[in-house]
Amino acid sequence: MSDSTPKPLALMVQGCTSDAGKSVLVAGLCRLLYRRGVRVAPFKPQNMALNSAVTVDGGEIGRAQALQAQAAGLAPHSDFNPVLLKPTSDSAAQVILHGRVAADLDARAYHLYKPRAMQAVLASWARLTQQYDCLVVEGAGSPAEINLRDRDIANMGFAEAVDCPVILVADIERGGVFAHLVGTLELLSESERARVIGFVINRFRGDIGLLEPGLRWLAERTGKPVLGVLPWLHGLHLDAEDALPVHAGAKPGARLRAIAPALPRISNATDCDALRLHPEVDFRFVGPGEPIPAADLIVLPGSKNVRADLAWLRMQGWEAALLRHLRYGGRVVGICGGMQMLGRTVHDQLGMEGEAGRAEGFGLLDFETTLAPEKRLANVAGKLNLPGAPQAAGYEIHLGVSEGPALSRPSLQLEGGRSDGALSADGRILATYLHGLFDQPPALQALLAWAGHEDATPFDLAAVREKALERLADALEAHLDADWLARTFGAAMPAFRDRMRR
Repeated sequence: MSDSTPKPLALMVQGCTSDAGKSVLVAGLCRLLYRRGVRVAPFKPQNMALNSAVTVDGGEIGRAQALQAQAAGLAPHSDFNPVLLKPTSDSAAQVILHGRVAADLDARAYHLYKPRAMQAVLASWARLTQQYDCLVVEGAGSPAEINLRDRDIANMGFAEAVDCPVILVADIERGGVFAHLVGTLELLSESERARVIGFVINRFRGDIGLLEPGLRWLAERTGKPVLGVLPWLHGLHLDAEDALPVHAGAKPGARLRAIAPALPRISNATDCDALRLHPEVDFRFVGPGEPIPAADLIVLPGSKNVRADLAWLRMQGWEAALLRHLRYGGRVVGICGGMQMLGRTVHDQLGMEGEAGRAEGFGLLDFETTLAPEKRLANVAGKLNLPGAPQAAGYEIHLGVSEGPALSRPSLQLEGGRSDGALSADGRILATYLHGLFDQPPALQALLAWAGHEDATPFDLAAVREKALERLADALEAHLDADWLARTFGAAMPAFRDRMRR
C-alpha cells in the first residue's frame, strides 16, 4: 500500500474469556457496516475450532468466520482466518495455514511454529487491507493468558504488530463482569492497555439503572469508556464456533425425535442445526454418561479422530443402541466421520489422526475407509436418492477415501456425474460425506419424511440465520454508543457522517 492510499479502518474485538461474545459482536458489526454500504471484512488471525467451512478459494476456515463473512455480504475466503487449529487430541492439533493443512503439531511444537504462522497472518492482513475499507478483527480466548503472551499471534501480539485499536467484551451472565474487565486490563502491558479504547458488556438482562453506578465506577477506575451494554437476545440462533448447544427441553409441538452423540472430537456439529431449530423436531446431543434415549433418527456426526471416537462410542454403549434402534425401525444418518464409522474398517496407516493403526467400524455398511494425506475440500451440490430426488448442497472436508460394495447404492448424485455415500438396502441407513446435509429446505423436508415425519413444516435455516444477523445488527445500533460508532466508522459510513454534520 502506498503512502497516499488511505489506511483501512480496523477494530479488534478481544474478550475477557472464551465465549464472552467476540464472534457475535464481530458478526453484528460486519452486518451493521455492510447494510450501511461499507466494504467490510471479518478477520480472525488464529482460531481453534472443529466447526469449519469450505472457502471460495478451496480452503477451510472457522465456521464463525464464514458466518461473519455472510454478515458482511461476502463469500468465505481463507484470508479471513489464515491460521486454523483443529484439535486431534488434548495436546495436538492439525495446523491449517491459508486454508490448507500445513502440519500436525503438539502444543509445544506449535509454540515454536508461531513465527511462521504469524507470517501467514500478516500476509492475509496485507491482502485484505488492499481490498476493503474496514476490517473487524476477532481475538481468541483472552489477551490476559500470561502463559500464551510470548509469540502471541491471536490477541495483543497481532494488534501491536498492525497497530490496531481494541475493545474488550465481557459476559455479565458469568458474574464478576467488573473484575473480568479490570483484571484483564491490569494484566496487559502499558502499550497494550493504551491500545484498549473501551469496553462492551454482553448478555445483560434486568434494570440498566441498577448497573449504571458500576459503569461509572469502571470508567473512573480505568479511564476507559463503556461503549455499550448489549442485551441478552433470547432465541438468537447463529452458528456456534465450537461449543455444543445445551438442550432446551422437549418441544411441545415436536413430531420427530432425533439424537446425536456428543463425540469428544466432534467436527462440524453445526450440521445438526437445522434439526435442532426445526419447530417439529426434538433434537438433542447426548453427552458422556447420559442414557441414550429412544429416537426416530440417530445422527452420527463428523469427527476429527474417528478411531478414538469409535472407541468412545462403544464404551458409552452406542453400538448396542444403534443395533436396537435399527431393529425397531429407526433411521440412521452418518456424516463424514460418522459415515466412516458405519463401515467395516477405518485404516490410518500413516497416523493422520493420532497413532497409526486401524479400527473396526460398526459394520452396518459394506465398505472400508483409508485415511489419506490429501484432504478433500469442496463445495458440492446434487440430489438425494430419496423420493422426489430433492436438491441438496453442502461441502466436503475429509481425509478418508471409502471403497466397497455399499457405495454402489449411493445416497446422493452430485453435479458433474459423481456419486456420494451409501444408502442401505433396507433404506434405513444413509451415509454421506456431505456436511450441511440438512441445510437445504427440500433436502430437510425429504429427510424428515424418510425418518418418519411425512408432512413437516418447511424450514429454511439460511433465512433463520439472516434474520438473526439483522436482529443482532439492530441491537448493536440501539445499544452501542452512537458517537463512538460515528467517530470510529464515520469515514466509511455515510449515515454516520450525516449524523456528525447535524
